[in-house]
Amino acid sequence: MHSQHRQNLLDIFSDALKSVHGRDRVWGAIKNDPITLPTHLIAIGKAATAMAQGAIDALGSNIVDGLVITKKGYAQSFTDDLAQDSSWIIIEAGHPLPDKNSLAAGDALTAFIEPIPKNHFVLLLLSGGASALVERLPAGVGLDDWVGVNQWLLASGLDIHSCNWVRKTLSLIKDGRLAELFYPRLVRCLAISDVKGDDMSVIGSGLVVPSSRRVKRAKLPPFVEALVGKAPPAPDLDAACFMRINAHIIATLGDAKQSARRAAQEFGYSVIVHDEFIEGDATDASATLVGTLLSASPGSLHVWGGETTVKLPRSPGRGGRNQHLGLAAAILLQDQPNVMLLAAGTDGSDGLGKDAGALVDGETVKRGEATGLNALSCLQAADAGRFLQASRDLIATGPTGTNVMDMMIGLKYLAND
Repeated sequence: MHSQHRQNLLDIFSDALKSVHGRDRVWGAIKNDPITLPTHLIAIGKAATAMAQGAIDALGSNIVDGLVITKKGYAQSFTDDLAQDSSWIIIEAGHPLPDKNSLAAGDALTAFIEPIPKNHFVLLLLSGGASALVERLPAGVGLDDWVGVNQWLLASGLDIHSCNWVRKTLSLIKDGRLAELFYPRLVRCLAISDVKGDDMSVIGSGLVVPSSRRVKRAKLPPFVEALVGKAPPAPDLDAACFMRINAHIIATLGDAKQSARRAAQEFGYSVIVHDEFIEGDATDASATLVGTLLSASPGSLHVWGGETTVKLPRSPGRGGRNQHLGLAAAILLQDQPNVMLLAAGTDGSDGLGKDAGALVDGETVKRGEATGLNALSCLQAADAGRFLQASRDLIATGPTGTNVMDMMIGLKYLAND
């Protein structure tokens, strides 16, 4: 039954992803609040192609033209579907590290918006990843500078609010500045939330929404300190441009967690969905989750969500925060025969590779170390992915059509089950 429980956890995770799929969520949002005007469509983020397809399903020929900006490797099937339609522009750019295509996407975004008649309607679809996928930089900040800042942010262990504060100070479109470019056009923004608290001003670093909170300034290295503040001031909270933005969140981590609850109940598990947002250091988080599982009643399945951080060494190996959390948990779960934990990104990516995360159990360390690797050494080197590949515990979903942060699903089952 051990292998069946593992498959059940994967199926539960899959059901959670389907419940927040961008295509269905956008279609539903438009059907509930129809758009009758000719529409110019812009979709940005890792779920951009799925969200754009949902808009096509709902609006059909009412879409005048479209611009889709997404992660490299995430647009192929959508591009094939639109091969005969020259009114669509599709750009794939770098993520989590931006690249020259991210700047090309920023130029394309500006060029796409400028000719839209002032009395026309714009549908903006946003999902996680937009911060890296599209940008226009102020004078004095080059591509190498921007990539270097993002490399530092990814390795810094800072939370999303602190990271976005830095990004917003280096941008001509973030922190509500894109709303100025849209003005006076009427814009409906539908977003899939990939941030704690489902704060629209944080999704995509707040392209069309002003900052809703003050962030305590992080300590920055000199090269970053020299660049912050290069962008002109963001528009005031009461600026006229924001009066023309109608923004809604259409899918959240909470939605995915509740779907996981329903799927797990169908398997007969006693389900506990935790309200706690899992954040902070991934190793510390793993100890919290494992502690809960070890003290849990047999037959209980636990669902968490959040987004942890990993402070990377100078030369990190393979992996991401979910793989790191998974391996740290596996070390704590050694020789526990009836406990397992899944940790994965709902967008299908974790770090720089193509893996979404991992599903570990009490035998993970034994399987991996049988190949000659050492679990603790790999963890300390931020090389969890290499170990988890050896232990055959990696999860690869490919592009999922959504992005509502990370999910952790843990199970303690009966010893004789």
